[in-house]
Amino acid sequence: MRRRKAPVREILPDPVYNSKLVSKFINALMLDGKKSVASRIFYEALEAVEKKGEEKGIDVFNKAVENIKPVMEVKSRRIGGATYQVPIEVRPVRQQALALRWLISYTRKRSERTMKDRLANELIDAANERGASYKKKEDTYKMAEANKAFAHYRW
Repeated sequence: MRRRKAPVREILPDPVYNSKLVSKFINALMLDGKKSVASRIFYEALEAVEKKGEEKGIDVFNKAVENIKPVMEVKSRRIGGATYQVPIEVRPVRQQALALRWLISYTRKRSERTMKDRLANELIDAANERGASYKKKEDTYKMAEANKAFAHYRW
């Protein structure tokens, strides 16, 4: 039997855009408790996005996150000694969490010189439905589609 659900912590929206999503992203981007560094990287990246394109930085960010959110994923399920990859729908909270996680992890793997440039370019790529984090979403969906035969093992 599972224990109780963890309480959902309420986070404050960020001061610049008044957005909880931006706050969550900055918190996830932060390393070693250095929030001011993380927020500076984020806001400078959005400025860089605005310089490169004609769209507002925050709009590009929101579009990128929307494009990366996965609809389906697979979950391993053991049945009689065999392990099946069972496709399941992703809850909205998890969709957001995965999108932010993928965006940050693939931003860190990019080859640009500064984190600001990496983040700016990954956001632009994700908003235009290309780049590593968008590919991850596509691969996750393809995996779920390929394992549709095991959907009846859902619980």
